Amino acid sequence: MDKYGLIGHPLGHSMSPLIHEKLFALSGISDYSYELIDIAPEELSSRIGELKELRGFNITIPHKTAIIPFTDELSESAQRYNSVNCISSSGGRFVGYNTDCDGFLRSAEALPLGGKVLLVGCGGVGRMIAIEAALHGAELTIAVIPQDIRNAQLVMAEILAKCSNANVKISLVSEVSGSFDLLINATPVGMYPKTENCAVSDELIADCGSFFDVIYNPTETLLMKKARALGRTAVGGASMLVYQAVKAHEYWYGGEFNAEDIAKIVLDVEEHVNAMNK
Repeated sequence: MDKYGLIGHPLGHSMSPLIHEKLFALSGISDYSYELIDIAPEELSSRIGELKELRGFNITIPHKTAIIPFTDELSESAQRYNSVNCISSSGGRFVGYNTDCDGFLRSAEALPLGGKVLLVGCGGVGRMIAIEAALHGAELTIAVIPQDIRNAQLVMAEILAKCSNANVKISLVSEVSGSFDLLINATPVGMYPKTENCAVSDELIADCGSFFDVIYNPTETLLMKKARALGRTAVGGASMLVYQAVKAHEYWYGGEFNAEDIAKIVLDVEEHVNAMNK
């Protein structure tokens, strides 16, 4: 039996077992286990031997950077972000990947990522999205609240170090003006249970052509509701969550999946989230 899992701390409710169960089923794999493995930060080094027994595993906070010294090889994207959220293990040899990046790009395939992009927030996943947007040729505006200006400046410097001709600027959310092809919300504003909140004004929403929200709970944030009410395309975070898992299966054993099956899993995840919130 091949063993897989998710490591992190603390590990509360996670959608990972549900998603990976469905992906293994699509691949016709039944002889496996997928476990949630809670590892406190100070325990990581002492439990590497335990992790060597796994065929592969996912990594969440706080281990995405801490796991790197224990890897034998890093993918290009893992090196680019200095962050690993997926390990493939063969004979105890760890190869680290960043599939968050793949999850975002696959779920945003139909969106104008190379156009005029407004990114709200730049911490964590927002940093990755900012860099990917710049690398895809976006005319990027990073919008933040005053206390996050310094973080935005650091992300901007990182972008320019990787792509010297990038078109990027910083603005306060309250001062953003103009129209945008794509608005991306990379903040927790609107996340359950504070679903009545929205990261930007109605006026700004009206000036944007399409939307991506990293939040997956609720499955339709207030931002997305307002965008769709205007007839705009709005993609939620559930697709990103599923697609980063899809990429893990591709790395673990060469899994292959079609878009229709993945779309069904995204709907299953959304239904599960909605049921949890009732």
